[in-house]
This record gives sequence, structure tokens and C-alpha cells, in this order.
Amino acid sequence: MQNIAEFRIIGRVGKIEIKDKVAFLDIAANYSRKVGEEWEDDPHWNRVTLFGKNTERADRIGKGDLLHVTGRVRQSSYQREDGERVFHVDLIAERLATLLRSEHARAGD
Repeated sequence: MQNIAEFRIIGRVGKIEIKDKVAFLDIAANYSRKVGEEWEDDPHWNRVTLFGKNTERADRIGKGDLLHVTGRVRQSSYQREDGERVFHVDLIAERLATLLRSEHARAGD
């Protein structure tokens, strides 16, 4: 049996950063929480890394678009010069779909 660590996010794109062979999307998933007698949105921001064909697709994604992204979770760590161990979790997209385009979509879409 294969061991897996997966994620699934349905949320809106806040920031898009495209580099040479990698792209990063900041995606907000909203949760509701009760504050006093009222319910408020509580957005949780996730930074998702895209490689390969998904990097090419990132150029067609606009800020505010509603996406469904699934992928794998990768944890890494390094040791600072002062000896402190720093841990980092990467969310690597394997599949993504645009569920709804924002009116702020990029020109040419």
C-alpha cells in the first residue's frame, strides 16, 4: 500500500507569482466562525506551488478566480546557523480547475 499525504482546497486566488519553471498561487479558503452572536468569514491563506503544465496554466488564472486544487503535501526542514531547526510545508498542485472566473480576470481570457 502506498502512503500518501494529500490536500484539497476550494478557494479564491489572491496573488499569482510566475517564475521561470514554477508558479505560486496564494489561495484563500473561507471558513465561518461565530463571534458573539454573529457569524464571520475567517479566510485561511494557502500558498500552492505549481510545476510543469500547471505552471503554464497559471498564466490563464486571474486574481479572484475560484479554484479547486488537489495535490500532495511535502515537508522539508533545514538547520539555521544558530542550530535552530526550521520546518516548512509545501503544497504541490497536481490537479487544478477553475470553477468560476472573476470579473478581474486577466486581459485576453
